[in-house]
Amino acid sequence: MRRPAPYDRRVRYVKGHGTGNDFVILPDADGDLDLSTQLVRAICHRGTGVGADGVLRVVLVAAEPAAAAYLGAARWFMDYRNADGSIAEMCGNGVRVFARYLVDAGYEMPGSLVIATRAGLRSVEVPPAGDVSVDMGPPAFAAGTVPVTVVGREFAAVGVSMGNPHAVCFADDLGPSELARLDLGAPVFPAEAFPDGVNVEVVVPSADGVAMRVFERGVGETASCGTGACAVAVAWAARVGGTPPSEVLVDLPGGRLTVDWRETTVILRGPAVLVSDGVLRPEWIRQAAEVASGTAAAGAQALVPAGTGRS
Repeated sequence: MRRPAPYDRRVRYVKGHGTGNDFVILPDADGDLDLSTQLVRAICHRGTGVGADGVLRVVLVAAEPAAAAYLGAARWFMDYRNADGSIAEMCGNGVRVFARYLVDAGYEMPGSLVIATRAGLRSVEVPPAGDVSVDMGPPAFAAGTVPVTVVGREFAAVGVSMGNPHAVCFADDLGPSELARLDLGAPVFPAEAFPDGVNVEVVVPSADGVAMRVFERGVGETASCGTGACAVAVAWAARVGGTPPSEVLVDLPGGRLTVDWRETTVILRGPAVLVSDGVLRPEWIRQAAEVASGTAAAGAQALVPAGTGRS
């Protein structure tokens, strides 16, 4: 029997977040969903959609061509999309929420999981309740620094890759309360240094670690960024003369994450919260698809504006 087309049936979703970095989780074990750029943007829109910083599609490795290299090494693939519909390699908060969903839904037992991502395999520890930890792999430091302009200042940013690119900007003359009042705005950076875009973090020292704000590529400012927290923590530890093992507490607008920089890898620990369950209605999904194909009435354009996912 032919399966119903994705636009002819209701699509279940779960809403979750990690320290305020929020996601729409789409269960799609068999890889049936046609997850277009415009549909992702429509889902993530905070006025006319569900509202989120990104979408996590939950698909079996065996059903996802993009995950073919991981067949036999992992069961599940995290297909992560930014709020603007672009594909991202990795999301530290997202992979923890993804893993919490797998356990909550009964797809996996609590304990150790291996999840395939576009940045490679990630090992996750999911207890029955409480914080989730993920092995983020080793950091890769760029040579030298890169000029990045943000909050009206130019910084000599430290480039760090955690599977996706980051530019870490230290504002040593500010404290956490002053950081919170800054107009972050969109950063300016040399395209040749970051041809695929970059996540930019502004960092200040705090009483027991560091505080940061982040502008994510494809999203805008977010309450939290797991890979950003890792990049910030290792850049901070290296800057103050630290070497692995180093544990750094990172405060973000959405809460606190703990980053443990070890000899061969970085461990990220923090909350992963499932908030609600819902259904995308087929008529709404069809409308988003029609807007994407240019066949809808002009009035429907409000469904998928060109802006970022956070208003």
